[in-house]
Formats: sequence, C-alpha cells, structure tokens
Amino acid sequence: MSSRRKDLGRADRVLPGIWRVRLPLPWPGVPHVNAWALQAGDGIVLVDTGYHEEGALAELERTLATVGRRLEDVQLVVCTHAHSDHYGLAAPIVERARCELWMHPNHQHMTRAIADPERALERRVEVARQSGVPLEPLRRWAEERRDSNPGIAAAIEPDRELVPGVEVETDHGAWSVHHTPGHAPSHVVLFEPRQRLLLSGDHLLGRVSPYFDYGWTPDPVAEFLESLDTVDGLGARLCLPGHGRPFGDVAAHVEANRKEMAATLERIESVLADRELTAYDALPLAFPEFEPSMMSWALTIMLCFLTHLERTGRVERLRTADGAEPERWRARAPTAATP
Repeated sequence: MSSRRKDLGRADRVLPGIWRVRLPLPWPGVPHVNAWALQAGDGIVLVDTGYHEEGALAELERTLATVGRRLEDVQLVVCTHAHSDHYGLAAPIVERARCELWMHPNHQHMTRAIADPERALERRVEVARQSGVPLEPLRRWAEERRDSNPGIAAAIEPDRELVPGVEVETDHGAWSVHHTPGHAPSHVVLFEPRQRLLLSGDHLLGRVSPYFDYGWTPDPVAEFLESLDTVDGLGARLCLPGHGRPFGDVAAHVEANRKEMAATLERIESVLADRELTAYDALPLAFPEFEPSMMSWALTIMLCFLTHLERTGRVERLRTADGAEPERWRARAPTAATP
C-alpha cells in the first residue's frame, strides 16, 4: 500500500449545506481529490466518490462522520466523470446507501477497461509502441500495470443518464447538468444558478493542469476548448473543483486554460518545426517538467495535442506502409500566399 494512504481525509464546510470532502490519493503530484456533500432534506447528495483501494471506503466513512454524516445518509451519488478518483467507490457506496448513481452515458472509456483489463492493457501497449516507446521499458511498464490496482471497486452502470436537461435537487436548489467533454468523454459540470455555483469536476481547476483520455473521441483537445466556452457562458461566481480549494474569478481561470492550451500547441508545433519525431521522443522537448514516473500520463496528453494539431492542419503523421515502425510527426510547411 502506498505511504500516501496514511494521509487522512478531511471535510470542510464551504457554504451552509455544502461540504468539501477531501480524500487522499496514491498518485505523485495529485495528493487529494474532492468529493462534495450537498445537503438534500434529511440526507446528502454525494458528488464524486474518491479512489478505491484498501481502507478507502472506511476513510470516506470516517471523514463524513466528522461533519455528522454517514454513508447511509447518501440519497444519490453523482459522478462528474468516470475516472477512478471520481467513480472508484461508487459501487460500494450505492450498495451501502441503497441509492442511485447518476453519470453521463459515455463512460465506456472506463467501464470497458474494467470489464476486460487485459484487452485494455494490450491496447495501451500498442499505442505506446506506435508512439516510439522503447521495448524494454514498455515491457516493464506493462507488467507493473497488469498487477496494479485500477482504483475502481467494481464497474457499475448509472441508474440515470446525467445529460443536459436533468437537474440535481438539493437544499441549495436545482443544479443543471452541462456536458463538458475533453478531460473525459463522460465529463459533466453542475451549475446552481441562484448563487452561481459551479461543481466543475476536473474540467476547471484552480491550477491549469490539462489531461485528456486518448482514443475514445476524435479530438479531445477541441472538445475541451468548446467545453471552456460552455462553462464561460454560465457566469459562475464560485467554483467547487474536483481537486484543490474552491475559487472565484471563474472567467479568469477559463481564460488561463485557453492561453495555456494555445501556448502548448505552439510549443509542440515548434518542437516539430525542423525535424521528424515520434511522440515519445518529442515528450522531453515539449514537456520537460514531467518526471519519468508520469511518462504514461504525459504520452497520453501529447497524443491528444498531436491529434488536434493534425486535425487542424498544423502537423502531419507519418506512417510506414506495414505499420512495423513507430509513427513520426512533423510540422507542416506554411502554405504560400496566393498573389
């Protein structure tokens, strides 16, 4: 078990009837995830669940008890998206509380992997091979992944699809649902218009830190940018994020994400301006801040950015006819202006 599991959860009241339930994670650089407990009559709606591993459910139970709540008080589980830190404990909570789970229907990016982990691993290994990851470290990574905890107690289908038009009722009022794919195909945010509160999951965080699921939709980066427009149009005054502390000045955070995305795309295009590189070889040039332990994460992000650059005509992908060699990428030469 990771030593990070020694961290304790903590619940803090952010507003009357709204608690930030901060739960520990075993990941470097991402030490905690927020679940949100929203008062609803004599119970609570729990938005996101935390990560599943030994002792995690008991830790959630202990943390809720610090604000006088029990798992049995959960009337509804809402997941902003189907990633392990937001969905991992959904199954045992639903079983204990005898409540429903609401989540967006595009959850196959996680539930298929849980249903057939060996096939999911094979797919990731093939993507890594095509991206130029050397064979020996790739073999070691695959063996480590095969024995690792997926962070999901069990795959569970939602009782109701969390799509636009659905509302989540709490003592603060009705929270509207807005589909915000990009970070994940299943991602949604919730908005309470009277107090202009935004439950943003991982779409909008206090620190700009983009991540995307690769291979499930044509262009996650474009989806993320469109989702920023969706959130910007809500006019939220306070954001309750999936990681970190609540923050105001939501519009400024949206704009910071837009600028970071544009800067990253320009940096990758510049890296490929005068050479052909695999995605793996381009990684340390475009993302020197990533540690070796985060290379799988970084490669996924790189492939999503490269796909967006390809779809917008700024770079091109070079493949061998038989697919035996890794793909290489290069920037497209500027088109000469017509006189």
